[in-house]
Amino acid sequence: MAYSQTGQASSLKARSRKLTGDPDNEQHWVKMAGSRSHLRAAGFTDEDFGKPIVTIACPYSNALPCNNKFRYLADIVLDEVQKRGGKGFICHPPVVSDGETMGTHGMKYSLVSREWIADCVEIMHEAYAADAVVAVGGCDKTVPGVLMSALRLNAITTFVYGGARLPGENGLDTSNVKEAIGAYGAGLIDMEELHRIERCSAAGSGTCSGMFTANTMASIAEALGIAVPGTAATPAVDPQNQVTAVKEKECRQAVERLFDLLEKRVPSRMIATKKAFENAITVFYALGGSTNAVLHLLALAHEAQVDVSISDFNRISGRVPIITNLVPHGKYRMVKLGSVGGLQVVMKELLAHGLLHGDCLTATGHTLSENLETVPSLSDLGEQDVIFPVSAPVAPPCRHVLVLQGSLAPESAVVKLCGKHFDKPFIGPAVVFDEETKAYEAIMSNCIKPGDVLLIRYQGPKGSPGMPEMYSPGAALVGAGLGSSVALVTDGRFSGASRGIMVGHITPEAQDGGPISIVQNGDMIKIDVVSRELSLELSGTEISQRLAEWKPKTRELRGLLAKYARLVSSAHTGATTY
Repeated sequence: MAYSQTGQASSLKARSRKLTGDPDNEQHWVKMAGSRSHLRAAGFTDEDFGKPIVTIACPYSNALPCNNKFRYLADIVLDEVQKRGGKGFICHPPVVSDGETMGTHGMKYSLVSREWIADCVEIMHEAYAADAVVAVGGCDKTVPGVLMSALRLNAITTFVYGGARLPGENGLDTSNVKEAIGAYGAGLIDMEELHRIERCSAAGSGTCSGMFTANTMASIAEALGIAVPGTAATPAVDPQNQVTAVKEKECRQAVERLFDLLEKRVPSRMIATKKAFENAITVFYALGGSTNAVLHLLALAHEAQVDVSISDFNRISGRVPIITNLVPHGKYRMVKLGSVGGLQVVMKELLAHGLLHGDCLTATGHTLSENLETVPSLSDLGEQDVIFPVSAPVAPPCRHVLVLQGSLAPESAVVKLCGKHFDKPFIGPAVVFDEETKAYEAIMSNCIKPGDVLLIRYQGPKGSPGMPEMYSPGAALVGAGLGSSVALVTDGRFSGASRGIMVGHITPEAQDGGPISIVQNGDMIKIDVVSRELSLELSGTEISQRLAEWKPKTRELRGLLAKYARLVSSAHTGATTY
């Protein structure tokens, strides 16, 4: 046949023969002539039909600094795929910036977008029967979104992180703006100072610069073994806001590793095993990462068909200290971690103390232990205060994210300690709001007082719907000087930048009739991190009576939010949609 005269199909083209035709099967080759006709119109040559197809999952938008360089990164990946004898099909799923939509209706779509990104990549990868995936992630939901699809499909995959932004003036970041708003509301700064902080907090492209959700998830991708080692802590751009040569190299390395995995037929689930997830949770604790990682790791494990539950977090937290001095619990930004060796140095320290599984396979084709053999030890770095030894950590085990249960959270809730020690319970009267906006207005109007428990409900995956972050009220509390004297309790979630006394992810959520739905103003709430308890200080009889009288809120939802509210599971299991 004509095609056989131009060359043979690559041995790496295991799946995409279904799209372009199998040259070893004349009947199938003829059947797919129509497909090849369309592909020729898109630029395919005869030789291209013998090449493996790679899905380039790259959530791009010019609307946000986190991902606005991604079209350029996608072109670098595409070029390298072609140089290595493949054909790249670019997929640009939608992106929602948490920072830009915070406190608005748009924030309802943030967690929703995680599922939508995963579905979009699945659609492209499966529709075109691609052979492998290069996943590019940046802003919060794009990292778990692209990885969820890869694990769902068990696709041969490598991951590229778009990178953190450089710190703004005097080390500021956009997280400082939210706290400055609270300070302005409390009369601690004037409008001129608020405007100054707004203007100089973001230096350019890249994700938020602290150990917030995006950098947490990039680190998790590296800890899982799907990302090329050493790539989580490199900056997105240089001081002139241009993509760095290092980041360009990382894109090409990801493709190089991908083709090695293609040759060896190593799918993503062979890398993302139970042990790999335990490594990822361990690294999450060592870094002092974002509470959103709890949701995302549960969702990733669900896609990988790995048995990970929320109880695994308490189990692992009991043995892993915080060993990095990073914002929000410390003083440095993500690029500072990169300057002293990055995540690989952290992982080598953890491995040396028996806290990681060294036999896990990674994207390099080698085990984690093998990857770390040539990485400097902590003692080789000399004097620095970014990474601390396990024997003398920033904070001991059980001082970061803990899972609570109790009469207010019969399934679970998540509290973030940021290394702080609470030797006695926080007990205070509830000040209840069913809307985030009204809670924020109460803070800005100085209606919340020290000792209060600010409770914001109907913010869960089903209730909002979309489980928005309660970062605006949380940051306003900190900015107003109430971060250590007022607790914020919610069935919503928090930004990775959040600090203070914050309890989120309460399940069952209010919309499902959890006890949080029947709390009244003045009810006493107890947060006891030592006993891992979150309690509504009422008798069991009173709670049962109120629950019997409770009725779900009626809402008129349309479109995507209506579909999401019908499908989404509890935050207790990762808020997945199937």
